Amino acid sequence: MSKKQTTTDAVEILHRLYFKDNPKMMAMLEEERIKLDIAQQVYDLRESTGGSQAEFAKHVGVETHVIEDLEESDYEGDAFVMLNRIAKAVGRQVEVRIVPLQPQPVVS
Repeated sequence: MSKKQTTTDAVEILHRLYFKDNPKMMAMLEEERIKLDIAQQVYDLRESTGGSQAEFAKHVGVETHVIEDLEESDYEGDAFVMLNRIAKAVGRQVEVRIVPLQPQPVVS
C-alpha cells in the first residue's frame, strides 16, 4: 500500500484543488500562459527600441493604453493583429509555428 505524498508547496496544492482533472480550468490556464508570452514579447521588443510605452505606441500608431494592456496581458482585442502591426512598425514579422507539446511537469 503506497502512502500519499504530501506537500507544502502552495502552487502544487492550488493545482490539485482547482486545475487537476478540470479541463475548463486547464484551458483557461493555457490561455493565460499565451497572454503572458505575448506580453513578454511586446515588452522585450519595446525595450530593444529603448523607448517608453508612449514613444513605442506613437511609433506603432496606437494609443499608449494598447501597449500598456499588451504588456500587462490585459489586451482585449485581436492580439495577433496587433502583434503584426507592432512587428511591421519595427521592421519585423510575426511567425506562427505549431510545434509538438512539451511535457508539462507532473504535479501530483
